[in-house]
Amino acid sequence: MDFPANGGYIYGIVQQIDRGPYIPQLGIIYPDSPDAHMEGRKGKRVDEPVVDEYYPFLDKSPGFRIMSALLYLGIFVLVFILSPLRFGLRIEGRKILKKHRKLLRNGAITMSNHTLRWDLLMVLQAVRFRRLYFPAWKENLAGPDRDLIRLVGGIPVPSSIHAMKNFKTALDELHRKKKWFHVFPEGSNWHYYHFIRPFKKGMFTMAYDYSLPIVPMAFSYRESRGLYRILKKGYPLITLRIGEPLLPDLSKSRKEAAALLRAQTHRRIVELAGLDSNPFPCEGD
Repeated sequence: MDFPANGGYIYGIVQQIDRGPYIPQLGIIYPDSPDAHMEGRKGKRVDEPVVDEYYPFLDKSPGFRIMSALLYLGIFVLVFILSPLRFGLRIEGRKILKKHRKLLRNGAITMSNHTLRWDLLMVLQAVRFRRLYFPAWKENLAGPDRDLIRLVGGIPVPSSIHAMKNFKTALDELHRKKKWFHVFPEGSNWHYYHFIRPFKKGMFTMAYDYSLPIVPMAFSYRESRGLYRILKKGYPLITLRIGEPLLPDLSKSRKEAAALLRAQTHRRIVELAGLDSNPFPCEGD
């Protein structure tokens, strides 16, 4: 696919089509490559952590566990109240999780597009009182949210073979404990972007290996009205839609099943976002 040069994707020039999804007109310029990172939040930068074979991918120290529990308590109490007030958050499809409770009781992988700084917190609100673990770029652990990312469940993805073995061991342990994972398969956060970008393949292979269902979710937008029009200053309200779980086809080879599951998940998230068409393919590797 050809990507526009010199300026990337500009919301300000995209017009909303009849009966299509609401497209925020914010004038944001996006990178040319669909998996490139936007400029992060301003703040003090620190050294990236050394993610080697000695890194504690699952920090089991008492101090870490206490701080993590307190953070989740704050999320469950304060964030769950603030997100509807601040973003007008509307969650649709939560009954699907109840309907498939038996299927999901041994763990699941939730997946969504990555468009907001608070999007993981909103997914937590959608799954209600569950802890989610998620792969995190180690570069993000050099920013101002370093401690929060770790405490809420972020596990840095290593680059060395020896460290990757321990990373996989940590995921194996979480799976044995029937924990849930969340993945942003687009790989980077594009604020208020409405199309669904290509997906990385790694977690679809993991879904096959662990025989875990994927719960697709999509963030989309609504026009601010009434008092929100004043308070939001042009920024849209947020809708998070939950879709029916998708299962890996274990009768196929690992490679074939992962590719099929990626295509199915990408197509479903496009639909959940309310898009009749999408300019990106599912493959992002």
